[in-house]
Amino acid sequence: MITYKVLTTNEEMELVQQLEHAVWGTSPIPTHQTLTAVKHGGTVIGAFDGDKIVGFSYGFAGFENGKVSLCSHMLGILPEYRELGIGAELKQQQKQLAVKIGYERMTWTYDPLQTRNAYLNLTKLHGVCDTYIEDCYGKMDDGLNKGLPSDRFQIDWWITSDYVNQFVKKEYDKPTVLASWAYNDQNVPYCDDEYFRKITNFDKEAYLIPVPADINHLKEQDLNVAIDWRMKTRNIFKTLFRNGYTAIELVKTQDKPIHYYLLVPKTKLNIPQ
Repeated sequence: MITYKVLTTNEEMELVQQLEHAVWGTSPIPTHQTLTAVKHGGTVIGAFDGDKIVGFSYGFAGFENGKVSLCSHMLGILPEYRELGIGAELKQQQKQLAVKIGYERMTWTYDPLQTRNAYLNLTKLHGVCDTYIEDCYGKMDDGLNKGLPSDRFQIDWWITSDYVNQFVKKEYDKPTVLASWAYNDQNVPYCDDEYFRKITNFDKEAYLIPVPADINHLKEQDLNVAIDWRMKTRNIFKTLFRNGYTAIELVKTQDKPIHYYLLVPKTKLNIPQ
């Protein structure tokens, strides 16, 4: 049975440090920083299997365009505890605490080619994204990020909105698929964006953008193809965002190496504009 706890002490922050190193193999955040953050509007929440910490979320107070938000900066789970719904519950626990503190919005970033994160952030939590950040963190050499520019989606999670709390799924009639895919001679799926490059006016009710279902496996197969996916989808996403569209869902496929992002006009969503 997994339990969840708000963490506030130096000893608890040291547990988080150990987990950071186990998850990413990188130097952890100093405890004096995380302790200071939680004293000034930040949050650290741990997931425990008995006395063993197996996951955590960390956020700090942010300020953007004259408004305060909670920047949900890190979420990590031990590999053997993934696929158990712990990530989603950590977000929900963080949301409850954020609302109690007084936040209306949470933000965080993730790699748009990491579809596991996309499914959690958009499809399950009902976050939205209309902000694309090129090479957000510069060169990164950890296992998940090595080899690709560190592009990121910025998620906006309107935690007090009806869109999030009273979510009603809408069906879109035949969304337009902006790029196709096929297998190359090495049986690796590549992106063909010829159709997208011919479009001059974006006015459809909804668009679908393909991405690899497993970018980590694709990188192992052919890094150059993975980089090509990064560059082509970067261009497509940024173009759609400039034209007023917002990513709202990751649509999974069955038995295909490709999933799809669903994008719709932001003005059609019941969220702050």
